[in-house]
Amino acid sequence: MRNRSSGQSGNSLIEFTLVGIPLIFVLISTFEMARGMWLYHTLAYSVKEGCRYASVHGQNCATLPNSCSVNIGQIARNIRSAGLGLEGSRLNLTFTDNSGTALSCAMNDCLSSTITWPPGSANTPGMTITVSATYSFQSAIAMFWPGASRQGPVAAVNLPASSSERIKF
Repeated sequence: MRNRSSGQSGNSLIEFTLVGIPLIFVLISTFEMARGMWLYHTLAYSVKEGCRYASVHGQNCATLPNSCSVNIGQIARNIRSAGLGLEGSRLNLTFTDNSGTALSCAMNDCLSSTITWPPGSANTPGMTITVSATYSFQSAIAMFWPGASRQGPVAAVNLPASSSERIKF
């Protein structure tokens, strides 16, 4: 009886190798895809909230006795507060007014900006403003791609989001 079982001692290890490793890869892939989709949704939501915030602070909001005009830093803080889980160092914002003039900055730089936006010439009610963003998503699953560099950083995918609104007031 002993001789028979000693010939099968490596079967468990081989079965785990053939089934377990691909299963672990599938589980990691599933979690990474879910994380990527969550970040994309969070990015889209935060950009929409930032654009909505800017759209209700137009020309009529800035005329006396009102003093509620906004700047890039305030809009960026609104985007940051709506975008929980987004790293500011990976987020780039672009603000485009009705005339097509675009202002781009990294989130961390935007937070300290005091530039009034939308500018006085493009903030009348009915004009369209656009806030766009790209977020650099680095997935752990990219380490397993064939040909991926082992020394450099993990490959990144840029997740885009954009929102356009008409100025309300």
